[in-house]
Amino acid sequence: MRQRRVMSMLAAVLGLALLAAPVAAAQTPPAEFGSDWHDPVTAAPPIATPDTRSCTVTVAEAQFKDFTPYTGTYTPPAACGTRWSKVVLHLDGSVAGRQYDRLGYLHIGGVEVLRTSTPEPSPDGISWSVEKDVTRYASTLRAEQPVEMLIGNVVDGTYTGILDVKVTLTFYTAEGRTKAAAVPDRVIPLSGTALTTPRNSERIVAEVYATGSGGGCEEFWYLAVPPDVPYSCQAGADGPNREVRVTVDGQLAGIAAPFPHVWTGGWSNPFLWYVIPGPRAFDVQPVEYDLTPFAGLLNDGKDHRVEVSVAGVPEGQSGWSAPTNILIWQDAHRTHVTGALTVHRESDPVATTSYDPGGSDTALRTLDADGSHSLTLSGYVNTSHGRVTTTVRRTLTAASTHTWNADETTDALTGRWTDDETRTVDGATTRTRRAYTMDGEITIGSDNRLRTVISLGDHTRTDAGALRTRLDDTYTGDATWTLGVPRDQRHAVGTSTERYRLTGGGSCYDRTLATEQGTLTQDRQRC
Repeated sequence: MRQRRVMSMLAAVLGLALLAAPVAAAQTPPAEFGSDWHDPVTAAPPIATPDTRSCTVTVAEAQFKDFTPYTGTYTPPAACGTRWSKVVLHLDGSVAGRQYDRLGYLHIGGVEVLRTSTPEPSPDGISWSVEKDVTRYASTLRAEQPVEMLIGNVVDGTYTGILDVKVTLTFYTAEGRTKAAAVPDRVIPLSGTALTTPRNSERIVAEVYATGSGGGCEEFWYLAVPPDVPYSCQAGADGPNREVRVTVDGQLAGIAAPFPHVWTGGWSNPFLWYVIPGPRAFDVQPVEYDLTPFAGLLNDGKDHRVEVSVAGVPEGQSGWSAPTNILIWQDAHRTHVTGALTVHRESDPVATTSYDPGGSDTALRTLDADGSHSLTLSGYVNTSHGRVTTTVRRTLTAASTHTWNADETTDALTGRWTDDETRTVDGATTRTRRAYTMDGEITIGSDNRLRTVISLGDHTRTDAGALRTRLDDTYTGDATWTLGVPRDQRHAVGTSTERYRLTGGGSCYDRTLATEQGTLTQDRQRC
């Protein structure tokens, strides 16, 4: 499934390279941020869609001003049948005034189809949009379903921004040479910890929308320190080491590195993110775990305990959200698919920290943190088309160096997290190597000017037989503003750049965006 998604995106990219064009004339940026700036944009490619008939359905339309969810009913598009080549979600939003970044979700039939965050507005107002390929949820979308959406918000005398949001789904039919997409037969939202799978399940994948959030220290988990180290965000003995885990009946079934999300108010400097958000900020991507080696166990028709947790979070401390969907492919020619887990091999998890107090009150303090863990699973299922063996190997590493001074007017982090996964199905191997990087520093000068300089990276390499793809999404920003004064006296300045590169299969997409003081100064396509 992953290989098909990558090939589809790359096929679209070749056409996009011909259509995209740089900004006709670079705008002259103002000397500092004013009361308005360019609407948020990202360098990622638009979703490729087939040239077939389409139908659009409004799923939710609401103004979020508190923590009351929007509820409604989704009805499938009668004019476009029930088998589609692609389904694309569009979110269009607007907000004006003053507001924090907010996290939100959209559930259809209990299935989480979108997790998102919002931009922070200008006084004059901004509009933004998000699009997402949600074809994998087609089995849920074929029937009428309840809808729940929430972007929790606070509106009062200080924070005035009301989030005006509309979400639609566009369905593209399967006609002529355009075939219906190959999608899971069922998507089961994990409610609580009990899971019962259809007895003829031949492939099972869990997807977890894991986010550290809520404004507390777990939103900035990568900066956390052990409880005996003097810093404003203290955690357990593992410091900043985090790992998203899935267990089946108490047995470890999946490990993953969490993505270090930075929302649009992050790193004490919203002026970094007003136009270009950090990678994945508007479209939180789920972590995927192939649970197929456990299919023989799960297919016994009984309830099984499936639990998701974040290792490294101190016991009893909140701050993580991890809604989970279970995607299931069924054997249409078997009522019961049997099988067994044959290999379960785990290394001892490593999570270490080393603290250097610097030797004086004015010296920089340093915390080095390292982590590693690996898991190998193998199992088989006896399907109508023969015995299929699936082997999954996953290895995680984490390395970060955090430095700060006594009053935290200097605070810096360099971090790299890797998540290497090899999946072999009957001899055919797909290897995915992920690397997430962060290099940032906050300083506050004697003039009360706060400056943040930061670079973020989202990198993935995939080898699937002859198909090799590479994704590099890199953000850099530098912004400064004056603390403790009214907005019109902050004299904020800032630059930001995003370069999104996707290559492989003979196709190429390479786009760069740049801003200065909220003005888009570059929109360049290289391929």
